[in-house]
Order: sequence, then structure tokens, then C-alpha cells
Amino acid sequence: MAKHVRDIMTSELVTAEPQASVSAVARMMRDEDVGVVLVTEDGHLRCLVSDRDLVVRAFAEGVDPDETTVMQAASEDLVTVTPDDTLDRAVRLMREHAVRRLPVVEDDRPVGILALGDLAIERDETSALGDISAARPNT
Repeated sequence: MAKHVRDIMTSELVTAEPQASVSAVARMMRDEDVGVVLVTEDGHLRCLVSDRDLVVRAFAEGVDPDETTVMQAASEDLVTVTPDDTLDRAVRLMREHAVRRLPVVEDDRPVGILALGDLAIERDETSALGDISAARPNT
């Protein structure tokens, strides 16, 4: 059984620059089939934007998605872990901060992402969440 974040994190990342428009990031999410994009500047992690962030902080507010930057819709509170952190610490942080995804960073640079679904599969892939997380996307 995995004990550290590095053992189960996803290392294929989708990133955008801070000045990217909300509409460009939404298309990126669709095309890459992801629910989160890491916002980086010169390789350093600035923030994270989720599909929910786009809906709640941008589209629902009626902003112009071509004129609104991803930074304006991004989550302000960035909680991260390192590859060497334990899975127990990651679970504790997710619980404390009510987040479903944690960027994995080394020296302020993103190297992975850990999602609630990754933990569910690792802990019990036969659980409802583990089963759903392991299933192919419904596209």
C-alpha cells in the first residue's frame, strides 16, 4: 500500500499562464479532460483553478469569459503537498481545507497533483468513490 504522495500522484499536469482567459482555460479543461488547471508563471505555481471555480466565480457572475483572466476566477487559498508527504497528511489537509485536489510541489514548482479520487482508489477501490474514480470518463 502506498504511503507517500509520490506513490499515487498524477504527474501529467495541465498548466496555464496567469493572463490566460477563462474561456481558454475552460476549453483546455474540455480538451484535456481534466477538472483542474494549475496556473504557473515562469514554472512557479501561482494558483489552481477548478471547473467549479470557473462556474461559480466567472460564468455565474456573468463576466466576459474572453476578457476575464484565470487569476480572477482562481481559488485564492492554495494548499499544497510535497511528493514526500504522507498520504495521511494529504487526507488531513483535504479535510481541514475542504479541497478535493492538492497540487504537489517541489521548490515552488508543480510536479504533480493529488486528487480525492486517487486516494479513494488507493485506500479502497471497491468503495463507491473508488469505483467511480477508477471508471472511464462518461464523455
